[in-house]
Amino acid sequence: MGFDGVGWIAAIIIGGVAGWLASMFMNAGGGVLKNVILGIVGAIIASLVFGLLGISFGGWVGYLIAGFIGACIIIFIGRAVSK
Repeated sequence: MGFDGVGWIAAIIIGGVAGWLASMFMNAGGGVLKNVILGIVGAIIASLVFGLLGISFGGWVGYLIAGFIGACIIIFIGRAVSK
């Protein structure tokens, strides 16, 4: 499984930051592990969706942006499903 040019350690760190930023932006609480998972899964989902649209992000900044957007989408969907 590739992380668009970043290693797995960097993916965890960037995913954590992206998940934390998304949690703050969406006003969702959560711990460090939840933020890391949100960021990494969010980046993978966002990369797939944006790839279908012909948009690609690369490197650390791209992974951070994709993780943030994807984590926000996951939080939004989680809220919609839980209501």
